Parts: sequence; C-alpha cells; structure tokens
Amino acid sequence: MDVNLGLLILRLVLAALLWGHATQKLFGWFRGQGVRNTSAQFEQWGLRPGFPFVVLSGASELVAGALLLLGAFTPLATAIVVGSMSVAIAFNLPHGLWAHLGGYEVALVYALLGVVIGIAGPGDWSVDAALGLDGLRGPLWTLGAIVVGLAGAAAPISFRNITVARARQGPAA
Repeated sequence: MDVNLGLLILRLVLAALLWGHATQKLFGWFRGQGVRNTSAQFEQWGLRPGFPFVVLSGASELVAGALLLLGAFTPLATAIVVGSMSVAIAFNLPHGLWAHLGGYEVALVYALLGVVIGIAGPGDWSVDAALGLDGLRGPLWTLGAIVVGLAGAAAPISFRNITVARARQGPAA
C-alpha cells in the first residue's frame, strides 16, 4: 500500500505541475504569459510561427497530465513527458543546468519523474490497473516510451535548428 500511495502522490504532483505549465502558456494562468506572449517567445527561439508550437506544447502537457492523473496508458504518458521536456531541455541547454539561470533543471526533473513512473508503473490505484494494463510498465516499455518521446521531440528541435541556422546566414543573395 505504501508504494501505491507514493506512486499516486508522484503522479498527482507531476500532473499538477504539467497542467500548471500548460495553463501558463495557453491561458496566462499562474502568472504565465498566455498564448500570444508565449508565441512571441517561441518565435524568438526559432519556432515560427509560434502559435501552433505553443498550442502543441500546451496540449501535450495537458494530455500527459491527464494521463498521469488517471494512471492511464502510462507508456504514452511517459513518451509525451519525455518528448515535451526534451524540447525544453534542448532549448535551455545553452544556459546550463540551473533553472535560476534559465537552465534545463526543471525540464530534466519532470522528464526523469515521467521515466520513474514508466518503470514503476502507475500503481494499483490507476486506470491501467483497473483495465488490466498494469503490465505496460518496466524498463523495456519505458525504453520504448523514451525512444518515441525523443523521436517526437526531434521535429521541433530540428525545425528550430534549421530556422536559427538560416537566420545566421542572412538573406539569400
């Protein structure tokens, strides 16, 4: 029972934090910037147009949070968390690890929490357990989820890298 309670708390906290970040981006809640200002920030990072990337990012965090809250389809939740946080890590990598300096510390912790939940599973108090899907956990399922998450992150990271490289080259002659 203690492990199930621990997993429930871990899932609920990570879900709440993901939802908080999503609603900051999408709605400006919790002193967030809202979709318009976040879109401008995404465009400064090289994701143009910013609006669809903000919506995709926010929606991903909302979906992952919902899945974690329910303990449903845990490998999918892990993949979404890893993918979304990998993009954030890549964009904040130049600032180093520590969050107070604009680093990737928070994104790394969220991604690792998603991996831990993937390995351990959501526990007995979950939709996965109720549906008999609690076997969809462990190192192999989680490795698959990590691969899927990183593959999903590759597109926005590559898009951004191409956009930044083109901007550095300047206008074509």
